[in-house]
Amino acid sequence: MKKINIRAFHPIVWALLLGTVFARGASYMAMPFLALHLSRSEGINPVLIGAIIGVGPLMGTIGGFFGGNLSDRYGRKVVMLSSIFVWTFVFLGFAFASSPLVFFLLNALNGICRSFFEPASQALMADVTEKDLRLRVFSMRYTAINIGAAAGPLLGAYFGMKSAGLTFEITSASYLMYGIAIAMLLSKYKVRNTASAKGRTAMKEAFQIIGRDKALRLFILGGILVNIGYSQNDSSLPQHLGQILKDGVVLYSVLLSVNAVSVVVLQIPLSRLVEKWKVLHVMVLGSAFFTAGYIGFGLSLGWAGFITSMLIVTIGEIFLFPSTSVFIDQIAPEALRGTYFGAAQFRSIGNSAGPLMGGFLLRSVHGHWLFCIMAFLVGASSFFFIAGNRLQSGQAVPGAALNESSVKG
Repeated sequence: MKKINIRAFHPIVWALLLGTVFARGASYMAMPFLALHLSRSEGINPVLIGAIIGVGPLMGTIGGFFGGNLSDRYGRKVVMLSSIFVWTFVFLGFAFASSPLVFFLLNALNGICRSFFEPASQALMADVTEKDLRLRVFSMRYTAINIGAAAGPLLGAYFGMKSAGLTFEITSASYLMYGIAIAMLLSKYKVRNTASAKGRTAMKEAFQIIGRDKALRLFILGGILVNIGYSQNDSSLPQHLGQILKDGVVLYSVLLSVNAVSVVVLQIPLSRLVEKWKVLHVMVLGSAFFTAGYIGFGLSLGWAGFITSMLIVTIGEIFLFPSTSVFIDQIAPEALRGTYFGAAQFRSIGNSAGPLMGGFLLRSVHGHWLFCIMAFLVGASSFFFIAGNRLQSGQAVPGAALNESSVKG
């Protein structure tokens, strides 16, 4: 396998990748323990805790489109820096908050900041990277996220034993340093201004463009199906293991480790293996691995079957999730790249609907059938991806005429 050529990527890309490791690690150190922290607070019942935890992803789903569009209109730098510095104070607020309303508002802001920062940062990575290297960049970004996800909870358990608020203070400091580093790099390297007159598409006009892009809508529908299935890893899978195995909790911990370690170890070699393939083929291959893995979850009765199935699911996410970012980059008009990355956040509807659907099926038809049904749903996503790719290949760039005549100056 060839070594990664460091000089092939812009310094800003490396800074964002390194920052992703530390920032995501810090976030995973604090946020997974938020429910536990809330449960120890007086006057916050389980229903309130559920509302507080759920508002973050909800606001993230809604806010992604707006954040991406704003980055097209006013530039990546403005949106990224404003969101990450607000984020810093959000995490600091978690450390000192005591009122349920304050926790609710803070987590709503947490979701908004993430939904503003992530599409803008992905669009910036694409802005400064050659097209044939973007799959590798997004694969490396996904690896960075998973390194943070693997290390963060372990650090959170260690620091959380000393003080629940300490984890949020460390996370706040990490995001502050990340923001300062981004500000310095964006001042040093003059990235082409994305907020040109051509790119200043008003929010209403952006909605019209997205509404006319059938390829994007089909992609989002396929992504929702994938996320409905993937959300079962956190919601239904541990319950299913607990129902059929005495040591199901232990096995679930092992499966999480298998997932995290496999992503870190396999991401780069597998992405190099398929980087010359068409993006659609990689996405369909990823869906096929997901489907096989969930059938495995449905049929497995012991450790070996579940571990093998988790490995297959992990290979599926390695292929599918980074390639979806490349697909969005390919179908997006250059002046609307941030808007498209933001609109893609609507896939997160699946993360909200999935646990509810999984809970209903787990109670109604048992876990074996649940995962077989999820395998069917995830497999069906390929039809949406294929249909969207065919539309994208055979149609003009969506909204091109609108951009020529009605953009804001």
